[in-house]
Amino acid sequence: MKALLNYISIFFCILMLKGQDLKTNTEIISLLNDKVTLEKLHYPKSVARFYTQNQFGYAWIIPSRAEQTWIAMLLLDCAYQLGLSSSDYHLQNLSFENLGLLKNPPENISPKDKAMQDILITDALISLINNLHFGKFNPFYTTSQFDKGFINGFYSVEALSYAQGQNDFIHAILQTRPKIQAYTDFQNYLNKLYANNPENHAEEIKKILINMERLRWLNTENESYILVNIPSYTLEFYYKNKKFESKVIVGKPSTKSPVLVSDINYFTTAPDWKVPQSIFVKEMLPKILNDSKYLENHHYTIYNQFGGIVTITPSKLKEIRRNPYKYSVRQSSGCDNALGSVVFRFPNLYGVYLHDTSQKQLFNKTERALSHGCIRVEKAQELASILLKNDGAEDEIPALQTAMQKYDHKDFLLKQPVPINIAYLTCMIKDGKPVFYNDIYHLDADLENKFNLNKQ
Repeated sequence: MKALLNYISIFFCILMLKGQDLKTNTEIISLLNDKVTLEKLHYPKSVARFYTQNQFGYAWIIPSRAEQTWIAMLLLDCAYQLGLSSSDYHLQNLSFENLGLLKNPPENISPKDKAMQDILITDALISLINNLHFGKFNPFYTTSQFDKGFINGFYSVEALSYAQGQNDFIHAILQTRPKIQAYTDFQNYLNKLYANNPENHAEEIKKILINMERLRWLNTENESYILVNIPSYTLEFYYKNKKFESKVIVGKPSTKSPVLVSDINYFTTAPDWKVPQSIFVKEMLPKILNDSKYLENHHYTIYNQFGGIVTITPSKLKEIRRNPYKYSVRQSSGCDNALGSVVFRFPNLYGVYLHDTSQKQLFNKTERALSHGCIRVEKAQELASILLKNDGAEDEIPALQTAMQKYDHKDFLLKQPVPINIAYLTCMIKDGKPVFYNDIYHLDADLENKFNLNKQ
């Protein structure tokens, strides 16, 4: 905050030395030098940058902006129709009267009050843009990170400045919303509800609002992307105006699949499986100790901490039981490998991935929260083929099919990584109507409480 105040002061001094007329700007500069004022703002650094770009002139309370400012106020007032809360945008401190939007505004509004109104509406619009694009409770970024500058090529100050220069101000602001089809479907359905007795659909709207928020957390600027929805046990791959769908198996409530955003860079046929240490110690080791043929029957090999293969003897098993974390287990590729015939890799902090499975019968279950966190894909081979085709590598599909059939280990690199979004959506719009899914990880209540939806 101190650095921000110093920056504004320096810029003010530079303008004074240049002899520029600051008569209409001094109140804004003074307020942006005031710590108390900055603490009232959601995005103080962004607001300061916005006014810096405009040489600290009024952005809204000027005759040439009257119509646009009126539209901006109406947009903020109707934020609930966008799945957000109007109370988050300073409306309790903003007034059409003080903004000079009425035919006969009062003459006793001081320059300082006008400047404060101007600053508040700027902060409100920057807040709205960030909430529309990134969400209000984004788990991947903090408010201070949004306030610093560009994230994934997007910055609210740039978006607001662009919107000011457009004839259709509202359209320019709404263009900051997620491009994902699921979000558009939510918005269209929400518009219908608000047009037809929304009070009769309170519970329905509650679910739509929190799931719209979850979609704002995703990376959906690309035309091609994969959306895995945990509660519906589904994978959707959108590419070239087409959609591929597959059933999936997700993590159990005790070993949840994480919500994340990443990119699939490559996939591998006939993978071996490095068993996670927690699975080895808690689940596999008791079976190894009770069944001398367990390792051989399931094609597992134990390695020591130096990567050497361990020969299993009764005395060695006792040593492994005493110090299990000094050992690791791998399963060789084959028809009974836990990862099946192909695994799809993408960087993430959780060590999860998409993969095939040897247990195809599990896809017949309705409730499929059965894994340790990774996502098992029913149509894994078809997904791999479509990824190659989408990447302009259709000629590699025969090699893929051969490698999967013969369990040959082979990496297939994608020239254009495909965004993957693992989401938690307990409601989606299908064929124009909402479909609700079980809240298998019991996450809805927390997000509803953050939005104060349970108090309305």
